[in-house]
Amino acid sequence: MIPTPLEIPTLRRLITEGTLTPHDLAAALLDRLETYPDPAVFISRRPRADILAEAATIDPALPLAGMLFAVKDNIDVAGLPTTAACPDYAYHPAQDATVVARLRAAGAIVLGKANLDQFATGLNGTRSPYGAPRCVFDADYISGGSSSGSAVAVAAGLSVFALGTDTAGSGRIPAAFNNLIGLKPTRGRIPATGAVPACQSLDCISIMANSACDAAIILAIAQGHDPADPYSRAPRDITLPSHPRLGILADPARYFADDAAYQSLHEAALRAAAALGWTLTEIDYAPFRAAAALLYEDAFVAERLSAIRPFFRAHDQHMDPTVRAIIAGADRFDAADAFAAQTRLQTLRARAMQAFEHIDALLLPTAPTCFTVAAMQAQPVVHNATLGRYTNFVNLFDLAAVALPAGFRPDGIGFGMTLIGPAFTDHALLHLADQLHHSIGAGSGKSRATPQHHTMPPTTNRISLIIAGAHLSGMALNHELTALGATLEETTTTAPDYRLVALATSPPKPGLLREPGFPGPGIAVERWSLTPTAFATFIANLPPPMTIGKVTLADGSSHPGFSCETHAAATATDITAHGGWRAYRNTIEN
Repeated sequence: MIPTPLEIPTLRRLITEGTLTPHDLAAALLDRLETYPDPAVFISRRPRADILAEAATIDPALPLAGMLFAVKDNIDVAGLPTTAACPDYAYHPAQDATVVARLRAAGAIVLGKANLDQFATGLNGTRSPYGAPRCVFDADYISGGSSSGSAVAVAAGLSVFALGTDTAGSGRIPAAFNNLIGLKPTRGRIPATGAVPACQSLDCISIMANSACDAAIILAIAQGHDPADPYSRAPRDITLPSHPRLGILADPARYFADDAAYQSLHEAALRAAAALGWTLTEIDYAPFRAAAALLYEDAFVAERLSAIRPFFRAHDQHMDPTVRAIIAGADRFDAADAFAAQTRLQTLRARAMQAFEHIDALLLPTAPTCFTVAAMQAQPVVHNATLGRYTNFVNLFDLAAVALPAGFRPDGIGFGMTLIGPAFTDHALLHLADQLHHSIGAGSGKSRATPQHHTMPPTTNRISLIIAGAHLSGMALNHELTALGATLEETTTTAPDYRLVALATSPPKPGLLREPGFPGPGIAVERWSLTPTAFATFIANLPPPMTIGKVTLADGSSHPGFSCETHAAATATDITAHGGWRAYRNTIEN
């Protein structure tokens, strides 16, 4: 008996104990797939015999041993065609996409290529010549898109997890409608090498899973810089408070397209968040909303044309009519329009980011409502724009997001909420999503069974380092930190009982000294973070008279930080009155 919902820690335990084999797991899921009534979920599938043969040879010790996963059909899998839901575009890749290769190396097994809105252009799941995958709760309703088949495969229990893509909400909207966790990582955290671009500068590989814990496990394996992807970024982790300050919609901005049930579920989710001790603060949503409109209504649509221009010019008559019309809209704009659009975006981003001076993350509805397939096909552009009201801006503003199940309408259609935070808060958002998911109690997938409380992977394994002198951002030795991938976490001050002295070194450096009882102002410092390996490398190269000790900050926390040998401090000049090294250097340089 395969447990429901499909969760990696539970399945791993059963495989490790010998209760379940990867072959048995694969066979059970393939049996489910053979009887699943919606033929539009997959565009192509690997032969059953090939999957079972691979499962029989998988090393059970691998972290994803035997975990079947679906791959959106705009991501390459060797041996299967990549169509992007356009038969005339199809090609046969010689190798797996980077993310697929990493997951397979960890023991995961590709089930097949999942359906999507053609060229990942849409949020509804109806724009495919291979059919429209339906919501797992009611076949009259859309599954959401563009990662439609990926969401249905997981929610229906056909695969343990799935890969999608998310440019404007394509991994979050279908997660909401099908009662799943949908992780849209920081742009570039998971490389997109081997994925057909939609808007290449904005595209993200997304993860759909039954729990936040599963998404975190998959992210840890899938992430990592890939030099073949010009937009790839080295992963790092920024933490969030355990009791965060969350920005929510003000009353006038709470739009639900006359869906009273969704509106009620939204209010209930806010109450659940408040009960967790989280602070909810209404924000000005206007700049976020205005940016959301840019993606399809301004020159940014030209990036969709640039991704497939040769094919589009030769074969546009073979495309979905709505997708063709959207991409053809790029011809209204020229290069000057593109630069003007970038300026409008930066203006809106500057306004929107002011909200983050008072909050740690956003908590928004994932979608205002869910439409029937018939309604969507009757008004494909208008209704699609409605779906993206709370998702389109996220990649434009370089934010991370996690969609989570948040209840059901009386007719059984799922509702979702989304946590949205600064770039590289992915793991922190997953920790918060896990708490809210269990608090609301909406379960997961079609079964609505509640995921178990598995231990979430640690938010970060980075080590903090307090910087007080020449390694401060913008100063002479800062490059030694950034070269090791260090991240500036915060600008703050020490506890009051610290003195700062100017040492007789070249280049000039300060020494930070603690004197219990000293009535000082506190010294201006920065808290950086490094991986354990980078931290060890940095410390190993530390020249005398510098040392590392514990530094206590104004908030009472203590972290490793710079100090100096006693003999050097004895002949140094006290500069405590300046309040910090930067201020002191400014006085002597000016």
